[in-house]
Amino acid sequence: MPTRCGSRMFPELRRGAFSRLEEEDRRLLKGIVGAKGIKTDDLSHYNNDWLGTVCGYSELVVCPGNVEEVSAVLEYCNQRRLAVVPQGGNTGLVGGSNPVFDEIVLSMERMNNITSIDPDAGVIECEAGVILHNIGEAAAGHGYTVPLDLGSRGSCVIGGNLATHAGGLRVVRYGQLRGSVLGMRVVLPDGKVLDSRTNMRKDNTGYDIKQLFIGSEGTLGVITDVNLLLPHSPASVNVALFGCHSYQDVIVCYRAARGSLGEIVSACEFMDGMCMRAVNDNLHLASPLDQHYPFYFLVETRGMSNEHDTDKMEQFVNQVFEGGLAADGVLASSRDQAAHMMSLRENVAVGLKPVGFNFHYDVSIPIKDMYNLVEKIGARLADIEGAVCCGFGHIGDNDLHISPIVPHYDRAALDLLEPYIYEEVAALGGSVSSEHGMGLKKAQYLKYSKDQGVIETMRLLKNTFDPNAIMNPYKVLPWDI
Repeated sequence: MPTRCGSRMFPELRRGAFSRLEEEDRRLLKGIVGAKGIKTDDLSHYNNDWLGTVCGYSELVVCPGNVEEVSAVLEYCNQRRLAVVPQGGNTGLVGGSNPVFDEIVLSMERMNNITSIDPDAGVIECEAGVILHNIGEAAAGHGYTVPLDLGSRGSCVIGGNLATHAGGLRVVRYGQLRGSVLGMRVVLPDGKVLDSRTNMRKDNTGYDIKQLFIGSEGTLGVITDVNLLLPHSPASVNVALFGCHSYQDVIVCYRAARGSLGEIVSACEFMDGMCMRAVNDNLHLASPLDQHYPFYFLVETRGMSNEHDTDKMEQFVNQVFEGGLAADGVLASSRDQAAHMMSLRENVAVGLKPVGFNFHYDVSIPIKDMYNLVEKIGARLADIEGAVCCGFGHIGDNDLHISPIVPHYDRAALDLLEPYIYEEVAALGGSVSSEHGMGLKKAQYLKYSKDQGVIETMRLLKNTFDPNAIMNPYKVLPWDI
């Protein structure tokens, strides 16, 4: 049985004192979820993360079909002290939804029903395994949209989005996801079901327990259902893309956008020239600009008046050109072109994947310091042949994605990157994780964003909800080695 960590980054991590899976466990779990709820063959999709940096050794994937089955599975695993990894769409970048050793994978893929949509309240209730894109399609049929949008919308699921507290492209407009959650149903490690589902926007009755599970990455329990508040679908969507000579020019464009476009701004994004080339060359997504630039700034507006919003965007574009704020730019002339321009930014991570081994970091730091950090990291890798570093992100909410890339996995590169990058983030008063969670890869670096008292309180909550520590071990909280 495996005793080594399923990640080359943490060879020192050792398996916890959990029970080993036995044939009797397989038989009893199959009795709970049925034959269609058990998978034992070709589990690579469940064991491996998207970046190829974590590869677990799970021999069993359990796919419950309803909350009662989730409850029974967790109750049994807790009694047997079998470690469990809840998994949604498995699109994360920090190893949070993958087994590290031989943990059982609890996949939510069968719980993919949209329960109801309240057209008056603008609330959708659905199970945790519903794909984000499908929620958007259902919402659109009632005149609503989803407050969360990600490049992985076609494969990520709402339960995973909540468990990692995903951010996405439109935090500037709709805020963080937790603010749109009205209620949830969660199963605790001992099988107990907590049901706070409601369509009411106001509930001032004590502790808001559901918030504990948003961002907990499956370490406290399993989210099975959610009631999500939906914004109205925009009647008008405008997108403009600008080419800039420097990151300082990007900041100037961003400030101008926030000042001129005000309440209709829905996304403010940036990426450097290497990111654009990767999307162009590897994904064959063409830039609408005639030449390449060192930096790009993208702004999207969403509103309810096409004439008003288009006029404001045209005025802003003229302001950029007349003021010489950017070297070049284009305003989308149709919804299709707007979607294409957004896809250039949304697909950067996919475009960079063929370049080499990606050490991907998402951090939150002051806007003025974002690209300076990218350049510092690039300089640290200068002596590694073929190493490059690029940056992109949601500039409107301080969210920076840093992609140091080497030809193949290199421990020397990792030692140059960590903990250096987290020390720099801490010195800037930032967060070591802006939207992907902590997972396995960042668990040891929690101290750079949380003081010891907060970490101890988090561990107290973990021990209270999960005294046998079966839920997603080695994730979020620092592990003892």
